[in-house]
Amino acid sequence: MGATRAQKELYFVKLKELVVKYPSLFIVNVDNVGSNQMHQIRVSLRGKGVVVMGKNTMVRRALRTILGEYPTLERLLPHVKGNIGFVFTSGDLKDIREIITANKVAAPARAGALAPKDVTIPAGNTGMEPGKTSFFQALGIPTKIARGTIEIVSDVQVVTGGTRVGPSEATLLNMLNISPFTYGMTVIQIFDQGNIFSPDVLDVSEKELLERFTKGITTIAALSLALHYPTIVSVMHSLVNSYKNLIAVALATEYTFEGAEKAKEYLANPEAFAAAAPAAAADAAPAAAEEAAPDKQEEAEESDEDMGFGLFD
Repeated sequence: MGATRAQKELYFVKLKELVVKYPSLFIVNVDNVGSNQMHQIRVSLRGKGVVVMGKNTMVRRALRTILGEYPTLERLLPHVKGNIGFVFTSGDLKDIREIITANKVAAPARAGALAPKDVTIPAGNTGMEPGKTSFFQALGIPTKIARGTIEIVSDVQVVTGGTRVGPSEATLLNMLNISPFTYGMTVIQIFDQGNIFSPDVLDVSEKELLERFTKGITTIAALSLALHYPTIVSVMHSLVNSYKNLIAVALATEYTFEGAEKAKEYLANPEAFAAAAPAAAADAAPAAAEEAAPDKQEEAEESDEDMGFGLFD
């Protein structure tokens, strides 16, 4: 039975209030998420986010009613498909995503269900009686009888991730009490201040972002210098290169300025600068020796005080 007109109007009002209040939202998939698990997720998000569910047709209609005021919400419409919901938040996106995806429950394999990952049955004794060998033979699993029970000879993959679980595989896994899958909310897309992006973006570290940013700046600066097109990242290099050119012109001509005088003096009398370096080093040596002298004197005084006396005198 569909929602009444009054219920739809309340839903539209609530959705608009949440869009106004929260700058970010997660589009989440809720396949195989039970009511109790949904309750636990809502509790864990209390004070940090709001979970909103609804039929896709009603969600689209509600979004279209507020597109005039919030046109960026149109980017959400292509993603309103399948079994999805919204999580509105104003908190840190990484922290909220962890809360959303942390609540998972183990689930048995069901025939016809889409396997989220590969499933392998490990080698070892199953504890099952020999009469059930046919289940293993149907799946091509090598077995042997050991101490009156079925033993799997080697590890065998029975389910491939992304494919449907067959009835034989589901029956065997349930007989072995293997619950290979975990189900919970998964984040499909993130809408943040008018921009929509994949949740993988949150996995990019700040260090990686800084490295990419620095690399981009370096590339732009190199292109700007090569094209002689000034930009904010290349102007500093242009000024330094221009200053070097001015010094080169001053050295080659009679023209001079304050910055070029020291360079001219160095070229005119390089021996003076060469002699100044050893002299500075020589002046520094006595100062270091004076600092070390009191320490040596103190050590000598301490050794003199103990001279001539034994440990038990």
